Amino acid sequence: MPFTWPLDPQDLFAERYPQMTLALPAAEVDAVRAAVTEMWPDRPGGWVYEWSALAARHAAAGRHREAAQAYGWAKFPSLADGPKRTALARQVEQYVLAAPGFPVEFERRSLTVPYRGGTATLPVHLMAAPGLPADAPVLLASGGVDSWKADLHGVWEQLALALPARLLLFDLAGTGETAHLPMTPDGGAEVIEGLIAFARTIGNGTVGHFGISMGGYYSARSGLSGTVDAAVVLGGPVERSFAPGRGFAFGMDGIVGNALGFDEVPGRAEREEAFAAFDLRPLLDLAVNAPMLVVNGEDDVHVPRHDTLVFAGRRATRVELVPDTGHCAVSRFGEAMALIVPWLRLALIG
Repeated sequence: MPFTWPLDPQDLFAERYPQMTLALPAAEVDAVRAAVTEMWPDRPGGWVYEWSALAARHAAAGRHREAAQAYGWAKFPSLADGPKRTALARQVEQYVLAAPGFPVEFERRSLTVPYRGGTATLPVHLMAAPGLPADAPVLLASGGVDSWKADLHGVWEQLALALPARLLLFDLAGTGETAHLPMTPDGGAEVIEGLIAFARTIGNGTVGHFGISMGGYYSARSGLSGTVDAAVVLGGPVERSFAPGRGFAFGMDGIVGNALGFDEVPGRAEREEAFAAFDLRPLLDLAVNAPMLVVNGEDDVHVPRHDTLVFAGRRATRVELVPDTGHCAVSRFGEAMALIVPWLRLALIG
């Protein structure tokens, strides 16, 4: 069952402010920041209440895209209780209402993929530049444990308009609209393998994978195993992030604990046992990887620098650390995308 945990909302504002202001005016974010005094209660001063109030104002004015972004922050950082799940449902509703105004082709559909001897169904979004030919490459893309497909719309829109590829956007197992499936190394990867198989049927057969944060763990896995034709890892944990003794910052213990399916914040022994299975060292020891681009900020508090630099010297692999920025280079995101977009264009079409 999902759980709440002690969390100071002002810590989240301190860490996520650059991300919040990518899609919402700073003045609006500042107003919510000043109003929020507690994390979980759904009442004035509560995180979900104040963000939802902003979202409702945008929705009432017909600004559905902004409403979807604000509801995205209302349900952040985890679907730990009923108000958070309600905020996610409202985000999806507003996002679908906004879709006719997107400058890209957009389709929302449900896909059924193999999962643990049976099947699992999850909503996905397909996005492409207007008029993109049907026989274009396909790029799988996802965020991480707390920023999901609708939250990162601006990133996907930028990619879709810049690349001759169709994007297949999804939430990782244990998160967002795929929260009904616990996040495990193999189970999460099996879902993605099903999405890759589908992607090979809707384009020219070429498939790439772009993952952000924990999504980067799975894109690293796809790239290292050669399951895709190209992989971009932005801020992905791969090895030392899962080592014994690693701690968490900014509430990530509860966020990750919920994604992994725990009923409460896991203790150290439980966490280390769960994390040991994620270590990608067995794949790092192979030399069968697809072309890969691995990027992160130099000062990441969540993912050790080692987990980026460990890719240095691999065949067909480029490694970049962006200076003076942290996790996923979010405060210098334009510079990260300036590396990623041309690399993907070349990797997907040659």
